[in-house]
Amino acid sequence: MRLSRRTRLAGVGLAAAASLILAACGGGDDSGSDSNVITVYGTNPQNPLIPTATNEVGGGDPLNNLFAGLVSYKTDGSVENEVAESIEPNKDSTVWTVKVKSGWKFTDGEPVTAESFVKAWNYGANPANKQLNNYFFYPIKGTDDVGNTVKGADTVSGLKVVDDSTFTISLKSAESDFPLRLGYSAYFPVPAKAYGSDGKITKEYGDKPIGNGPYKLTAKGWEKNKQISMVPNGDYNGNRKAKNEGLTFKFYNSTDAAYSDVQGGNLDVLDQVPPSALTTFESDNQIKAYNEPGSSFSSITIPERLAHFKGEEGQLRRAAISEATNREQITDKVFNGARTPAKDFTSPVLDGWTDKVEGNEVLDFNASDAKAKWAAADKISKWEGTFTIAFNNDGAGNKEFSEAMANQIKKTLGINAEAKVYPTFDELRTVVTDRSIKTAFRTGWQADYPSMLNYLGPIYATGAGSNDGDYSNKTFDKLISEASAATGDERYKLIGEAQTILLKDLPAIPLWYQNATAVTSTDLKGFVFNWQQKPDYYALSK
Repeated sequence: MRLSRRTRLAGVGLAAAASLILAACGGGDDSGSDSNVITVYGTNPQNPLIPTATNEVGGGDPLNNLFAGLVSYKTDGSVENEVAESIEPNKDSTVWTVKVKSGWKFTDGEPVTAESFVKAWNYGANPANKQLNNYFFYPIKGTDDVGNTVKGADTVSGLKVVDDSTFTISLKSAESDFPLRLGYSAYFPVPAKAYGSDGKITKEYGDKPIGNGPYKLTAKGWEKNKQISMVPNGDYNGNRKAKNEGLTFKFYNSTDAAYSDVQGGNLDVLDQVPPSALTTFESDNQIKAYNEPGSSFSSITIPERLAHFKGEEGQLRRAAISEATNREQITDKVFNGARTPAKDFTSPVLDGWTDKVEGNEVLDFNASDAKAKWAAADKISKWEGTFTIAFNNDGAGNKEFSEAMANQIKKTLGINAEAKVYPTFDELRTVVTDRSIKTAFRTGWQADYPSMLNYLGPIYATGAGSNDGDYSNKTFDKLISEASAATGDERYKLIGEAQTILLKDLPAIPLWYQNATAVTSTDLKGFVFNWQQKPDYYALSK
């Protein structure tokens, strides 16, 4: 059934949009009292902390706290202007005029201007800079279908600085809700100091970014493979004023270890509960427990470049693997009901969601059909070898579900199947991003902005920065583009058609939607889940 956000979120108590970015190049004020510094679970970022280069949560969570965008998100995902004074469309919503509020500064004192945004966006869209978030610029004139500048241009022709406080955005087609996306980190401003003499954002900046958000880095800042620490930005006057004296993102290789630290008073916030604690955490008097419907989506990706996964043979094998996976059994036995078997590629907490998507029967456990499809694929090319699912061990339940899924596939299809561990998210993402991984691998998505389209285009559109399997289908691309320009039921119809294509091709195999589960220290105050299944870190205190 299709639900409105108001219906779905009533009584759920989700909170405002998640925190991201880091700040203050060259160090910051370390004067915050440890008694009200909040320690939170994190993972070592994969890449330098540059807004257009960060597309994973290890870097994203810190980034969102270090920067402020044109808009920010409230608890339910609705937007309100933050750095923007106004964002106004022309009559057909193809040109948007942005006015930046006066008085905003980066933590080095540099004013935040229209140029701060436009230069950063141009940098993100220039393919010479190899930024992972380039796809987010594809709606703007002067970019191609994957968000890169066209014909070797260094800048996006659809972006024009009018004066210090004003710039315009010309789109390829009408988008009435274009501002909805502008709170995502790809659209954050970057100060002039970030760029070297060659025009590139420097590694030094990526290690110690200067932001304009509610926090700035401490003098120690990002201690690689250990933690990221930040303190409130005293000059910040936006929508997310810190109620604590700092945040420390502590990196763990295991959520079990993090859970033990919450129990022992050494960690304040763990935003995911390990399977070992799912049956007991809500009655554990050493912690505060939280369990609510959430927005995260989990999958495995099988790149077409792998042997036996190209063309018709690949379609049959992906469908067979999907139907050989008993999602209900895994969500019940491994996750104790804290996951819900997926019916599509998005999330039930979003406007327009429906469980009636043509072709989604391929997500149901069907052993006989799975065997038949595998046999049909064998007639095209006989299977050889072992089917392997790679996972990162520092995510709750990844080991358990990967091993369970491999066992189900082995039993149903009669082939060798196994799970392969990478100790950290960073290590797995590195081999995924550089395309050196030679197996299937665990994937997932946490929304950047509250729209079903955000679960589709950035992951499966041709050339998109998070398209880990290098999937390409021009009909899918066209439908996503048309859906972006449509509204209401017409938009949802086009999204449904696009998902039907995905359900046939299965560039990723949908597994389940993840409940928002978390544990905190007993003295923590202000914890509420937002639409991203994260707490508002700025609202936490002790």
